[in-house]
Amino acid sequence: MSRVAIIPARGGSKRIPRKNLKLFCGKPIISYSIEVAYQSQLFDKVVVSTDDDEIAVVAKQYGAEVPFKRPASLADDYSPTIPVISHAVNWLEKNGWDLDMTCCIYPTAPLLYRSDLIGSHEIFQTGKWDYVFAGTEYAFPIQRSFKLDNGGGVEMLYPEQFVARSQDLEIMYHDAGKFYWGTIEAWIDQRPFFTQNSTMFKIPKYRVVDIDNLDDWKRAEMVFQYLRG
Repeated sequence: MSRVAIIPARGGSKRIPRKNLKLFCGKPIISYSIEVAYQSQLFDKVVVSTDDDEIAVVAKQYGAEVPFKRPASLADDYSPTIPVISHAVNWLEKNGWDLDMTCCIYPTAPLLYRSDLIGSHEIFQTGKWDYVFAGTEYAFPIQRSFKLDNGGGVEMLYPEQFVARSQDLEIMYHDAGKFYWGTIEAWIDQRPFFTQNSTMFKIPKYRVVDIDNLDDWKRAEMVFQYLRG
């Protein structure tokens, strides 16, 4: 039985060109995800699902395996995570990999610690959940959120909460965008992440940076350098 981490890393990226290979504090950002997977000692193999030959070469340099090339139909801007990992799991199973457990780790997760993987794996091993993923608290109560109308005016999304005290508002969480433990059946069936059959492993807010643009990238590097001393 194989314990496998799967890292989905396509070649195209519009906002940050070649994002998955861009140097993050001196190393290709994907290297951190490969290394932390092995450092956790939870996995026999780390597999990278990619459509890109250069990503495949770099992934292998850091110890990952690239046993297949991801189809172009699953490598565009609109390809969700679940079908990509489902494809990988199906391919591995059909090609003789007897999978015991599988975790999707994003390629842009340099602030992921091995303790996150170990702690979340303990929850996943209970067998209660389809998925266990990284989540964190919103930095500000979402009940106080507002949008701008067509005229530029402010419109609260939850006006009934205007007079509520912050400490009385329910804590809300969001996906931290780092990893997803999933049962083999859940991946193959493409079950959704966010249901009562899934649960969250809490990550502190200061270690969650959604790297979507160069400002995010710089902030993530600053946090990384501070935390690593």
